[in-house]
Amino acid sequence: MTVTSINTPPDDARAKRNVLVLVVAQALLGAQLPINFTVAGLIGLTLAPSALLATLPISLIVFGSMTTAPWISPLMQARGRRFGFVLGALAGALGAGISMLALLWGSFGLFLVGAYLTGIFMSTLGFYRFAATDTASDAFRPKAISYVMAGGLVSAFVARFVVTGTETATIIPFLATYGAVLGLNAVGVWLFFLLDIPTPAKPAQDAPKGRSRAELLRSPAILVAIICAMVSYALMNLVMTSTPLAVVGCGFGVSDASNIVTFHVIAMYAPSFFTGHLIVRFGTTRIIATGLAMLAAAGIVALSGTDLPYFYIALILLGLGWNFGFIGATTLLTSSHSMEERGTIQGLNDALVFGMVTLASLSSGGLMGSAADAVSGWNAVNFAMAPFLFLAGGALVWLTLRRNRRST
Repeated sequence: MTVTSINTPPDDARAKRNVLVLVVAQALLGAQLPINFTVAGLIGLTLAPSALLATLPISLIVFGSMTTAPWISPLMQARGRRFGFVLGALAGALGAGISMLALLWGSFGLFLVGAYLTGIFMSTLGFYRFAATDTASDAFRPKAISYVMAGGLVSAFVARFVVTGTETATIIPFLATYGAVLGLNAVGVWLFFLLDIPTPAKPAQDAPKGRSRAELLRSPAILVAIICAMVSYALMNLVMTSTPLAVVGCGFGVSDASNIVTFHVIAMYAPSFFTGHLIVRFGTTRIIATGLAMLAAAGIVALSGTDLPYFYIALILLGLGWNFGFIGATTLLTSSHSMEERGTIQGLNDALVFGMVTLASLSSGGLMGSAADAVSGWNAVNFAMAPFLFLAGGALVWLTLRRNRRST
């Protein structure tokens, strides 16, 4: 493999090969996230000393991602994407192995350790979408992001197969589930040796240094991109984290919860085949606005009833809203910074996004656990979406008006 400078003009033939590798990685390794979001809260109910802590493992996954992003992004800037992605897969495998021990020993604390290590993987997974743009032209960039995210569609089916096939495969429920997750990570490690993304050359003394974190955050486009990404991801996590607890709490089975999460994940990733094309045609801000509207619709449907059809429709809308909002925000971010700034701003973006998601997942467990019943908790979770949707919507309107004023 010929290693070229990071300043070499993007070659879309190379970019398409890298996208293919990242799509497969997203499909296989990415399956462990819907697996964890389906079973970790249920395991928490059996291991945690209080129902209020049932979703703490999911919060630890997201917290692990938040605390990893600030150092993994600069590390990949210095050592290359492959190094960071292999490190993430190894952390995911170790997290799954520790989770198996936690189930064998009935240790909630050890299960939390495994969850944190899974969070390190989750952080590196989030950078697949950025890696897809490293060798892509400006025209191909939004499509590259979209295609990589589309790999999550396959991950939904992989997760569904793993959960339903392993739930009761051993005496201890879900022990085999984490064995399968360990295997997915072990296989996934080898995929990254097929990547052809040059390691950034060490900048010369007189090379542009890029803006500081404070300067980057003062950029209106970057600030709004981060806000919309935070809100889109956090609200999706807020509702999805509590869904298995709400479904089971309303008298339905684990298989029903798994099916609903599967449809949700399909809705998250299936539009990715055309989201990039829609961004090119209609513009980034319109797609983000559409995503926020879908998230609001998901909350309205969820508040309308707790029969299975309401859960399915709400979670499908939730997935669609996340897709448009998050991919749109990612595209807005990648078009608003220079190459030398990517290590700084991408790590800062994901730290802020997953910091918000951590708070959302903690709030989800608290709202569900402190309510008188599952229905009351589910309603509280969905009412909590409103102020954050107003925040993101207001920020997007502000950016649009600002751009319109500058163009006149």
